[in-house]
Amino acid sequence: MTELQDKVVVIAGATSAAGRAVARALADAGARVVAIGSHQGRLDELEVEIPGVVGERADLTDGDDVLEAAMRVHAKVGDVDGIVHLVGGWRGGGGIAGQTEEDYRFLERSFTALRHVSRVFFDDLVDSDAGRIAIVSSTTVEKPTAGGGNYTAIKAASESWMRSLADGFRKAESPAASVTFRVKSLAGLEERLADEVVALWSTDAAASDLNGRVTTLTA
Repeated sequence: MTELQDKVVVIAGATSAAGRAVARALADAGARVVAIGSHQGRLDELEVEIPGVVGERADLTDGDDVLEAAMRVHAKVGDVDGIVHLVGGWRGGGGIAGQTEEDYRFLERSFTALRHVSRVFFDDLVDSDAGRIAIVSSTTVEKPTAGGGNYTAIKAASESWMRSLADGFRKAESPAASVTFRVKSLAGLEERLADEVVALWSTDAAASDLNGRVTTLTA
C-alpha cells in the first residue's frame, strides 16, 4: 500500500505529454486517475494507453459543464483527493505592442479552467485526509519579459489563485495543500514533474511548508 493507494486524482490537461507522464505515474502508485478534457477522442486513447484511467469530457472554461462533469466523477469514483492542473499553452512575441487580445483570451482559458475545477472540487480537497492541488507555472513570473507579457500575466494570476486556495485550506484547518511548480520549459521535464506530483502524497502538509509551496523544476 502507498500514500496514493485508491486516492482519486483529477488531471486537467491529461492528454498532453506531461499529462500522460503524470497519469501513468499516479496510476502506477495506486491512484484512481480521472482525466478531464474537451477532446473525447484523445481521452479514449488515454484510457486505452493507461489502464484504469477514467476519461470525462468537459469544456473546462464553462462552469456549468465542469459542475456536471464533477457530478459524474462523484458518481463513478467518489470524492476527489487531488487535482493536477496542466491546461496551458504559449502565445507571445512582438514586444508589448504585440500582446494581442486574441492571444490573451487564448491563454486566459488556462486560468479560467483552474478557477472552475478548483472551486467545484474544493470541498472534496478540504475533507480529504490528504487533499492536494498542483499547477505548472513559469519562471518568468519572477522576471517577466515584454514578449511574454500576456503569458506571464496569466501565470501570475494562476499563482495568486493557488495562494488563495492555500489560505482557504488553512482557514478550514485542513491537511490539504496547494503547490506550484515553476519551469522555464516543461519539455524534457515531464517525468521529473510526474515524480514530484506523486511525492506530494508522501509529505505531511500539516508538519511542513507544503501548503503554498512554490518549487522550481530544472533539468
